Parts: sequence; C-alpha cells; structure tokens
Amino acid sequence: MTTNNDSGALPGQLSVLHIEDNNLDAELVAKALRKGGFSISVAVVQNEADFEREIRLHPPDVVLADYNLPQWKGMEALEVLKREALDIPLILVSGALGDVTAVECIKRGATDYVLKDSLARLPEAIRRALQEKHLLRLRRRAEEDLAKKAVELARSNADLEQFAYIASHDLQEPLRMVAAYTQLIAERYRGKLDENADKFIGYACEGALRMQTLINDLLAFSRIGRTGVKAGRVNCDAAMAEVLLNLGPAIRDCGATVSYAPLPEVLADSSQMSQVFQNLIGNAIKFRGKEPPEILVQAEKAGQDWLFTVSDNGIGIAPESAENIFVAFQRLHTRTEYPGNGIGLSICKKIIERNGGKIWVESGMSKGSSFKFTLPIHPFAEKDSRDEEGPALPDPQVSIERSF
Repeated sequence: MTTNNDSGALPGQLSVLHIEDNNLDAELVAKALRKGGFSISVAVVQNEADFEREIRLHPPDVVLADYNLPQWKGMEALEVLKREALDIPLILVSGALGDVTAVECIKRGATDYVLKDSLARLPEAIRRALQEKHLLRLRRRAEEDLAKKAVELARSNADLEQFAYIASHDLQEPLRMVAAYTQLIAERYRGKLDENADKFIGYACEGALRMQTLINDLLAFSRIGRTGVKAGRVNCDAAMAEVLLNLGPAIRDCGATVSYAPLPEVLADSSQMSQVFQNLIGNAIKFRGKEPPEILVQAEKAGQDWLFTVSDNGIGIAPESAENIFVAFQRLHTRTEYPGNGIGLSICKKIIERNGGKIWVESGMSKGSSFKFTLPIHPFAEKDSRDEEGPALPDPQVSIERSF
C-alpha cells in the first residue's frame, strides 16, 4: 500500500481513497484534483484488505477506483462499502471502459466514471457526487424526521381519541343527573317563581340537553377510532335501502326525492357505510333550499377506486368553506338556522379515510352540493364482474327512486 497521508484529512481537505496499482496514474489523478481546486489528502491502496483497513481507520469523502487491477476489481469495493454500511461515493477512474460496462457499473452502484485520458472532468464529477450525497443525506434526514413525526402524531391522535372517549363516557352520568334535576325543577317550579326564574331554568334545561347531544356526538366520533375496521363485503344497495327506511319520516316531511343508481359492493364496515350514506343524505335534507330536495346517489369506477357521488339541489356551500366543513364541530350556520353540532361530516371523513379513501365536496352558494368519496375496488368486485355476463354494475341510467 502506498499512502500519502496516513493520519486522515485535515479540516477543509478532501479525503480521497484511491484504488490504483500504478503510482504514476495515482500522481496524475492527485494533480488533476489539485488543479481542479481541491486541497486533498490521498491514500492509495491496491487490494481488498488494505481498502478495508483504510476505510475503517479513515473513512474518506470519496473513493476513486481503477476498474481492473491485477489482484482485485475496483467495483468489488462497492461490496465492502455496503458491508461496512458506509454511504461513500465511488467513481471509476479507468484507462478503458466501454459504454455498456460503464452503464452496468452505475446500475450496480458506482456514482460516475471518468477515463484516465479525460482527468480534467474528474473534479467536477467529484463535486457532483458530493452534492448528490449531501442532498441524499438531507432527504433521508427529512424522511426520518417525517416518519418520527408521523409516529408521534399517530400516538397523539390515539391519546386524544382515548381522552375523548373517556371524557365523553365519564361525563354522561353527572350530566344526565344535571339534566334530570333541571327538568324536574322546570316541571315543579315553572310559573311559581318570577318570569326571570322561568327564563333561567329554561336556559339551564336547554344547555344541559345540548351538552348531552354534544357529548353523545363526541362519543360517536371517538368510537370510530377506538374500534378496528370490521371489514366485510358491503352491498351498498342494501345499505341505501336501510338508510332510506331510517330517514323515511324526514323524507316524507319535506317531500324529498332520493334516487340512486345501482351501487357496487365494497370492502368496509357495514354499519359505518350506512352511517356515511345517512349523514350525507340527512345533510342534503337538512340544508335544503326552497324547492323540495332532489338527491342522487351514484358510483363509477375511477382507476383503482370506486367514486361515489351524493348530489343535491340544496343551499350549497361557499368554496372557501369546502375543507372546514369536515372539521369536527365546525358549523357554517347558527343553531337557530339549522340544528346539530357539526359532527356528521367529520364522522364521514374519518370512516372513509380509515377504509383507504378520501372525501371532498364540490359546490357553490345556491348551486347545490356534490359530496364525493372514494373507496378502493376490492379484488372480489373484479372477480364477480368476470364471473357474470355483462359489466359489474347495471346500466347507470337505471335508478331506484324513493319519494315518500
């Protein structure tokens, strides 16, 4: 082994480990690097044992390797670097290297190659390799930080869900007692005290009932995160029939028309899918305009997903509020205008995302709304479509209408 500096590079120097059996070629490479503006510390080795010892004692900034040596091939240094878990650029510096061989070496992990009769481009190749290494290190560090933050966020979300569940569950009993006794006071003493007392008792009763509803909504929201996804084949037509039965009185009261094209089967939790349809259709009924609600539910293939759409002719949503409506307890209207706590859409979002999809709204003020969500197409849907004659879904023009 010939070594120009056995103690490693000084601060500001480029540390180079050069695999080369020709001392004259090694000197020419060092001269090209100095001419290219580098202050260098170079160690020259000729075999694997010396190479291993040197990278353990003084890990270099870059490895330069001749492709063919009498005792060793320069490309074999890559295996040593991998074995030692060292992320160090390796540039081939060879007298003759065909294009096919060069491409194959780069595929195997070499950073670049420079021919010995073109050493003038070696400094730039090293600068580019060091820059790529720096950027790769930054990217890996960012990915590691992102992964840590994702784990912390997941843990934080789990803690919040646990807290929400415990808080809402444990608050139910004392709040139930408060509500019961305020209602008892209202029944027993209404009209026996002055007018202000009746008003204050009414406020207390109303506040207690609203708090009960709020806690029940919070409990329902937190339960989605606590229970695992009970995935199974869900017939969305059957889910829709159940939802229309549940919403029958509300549909009749406002003269709504609910139509749906034949819907696919998906892999999800059956009760949660029914909840998604019920919340979206219920909102379409609640936030209706002057005309009776007209609601259409349909689905189509969109790449690897089913794209569901629940559209209506209601009051619509301002574009700037299209994201806020999916945040828990975010309301766009006062309780005197429309009842509720603003939890329904956040529950839909949580259910859809836990089943591998996403949900959004396309709307405008006084233009109605189209709520869209995706769910992955499960292999059983593809199998069924192959086993049956015709498409997996019937003609989308055919719809089932319910106008109670």
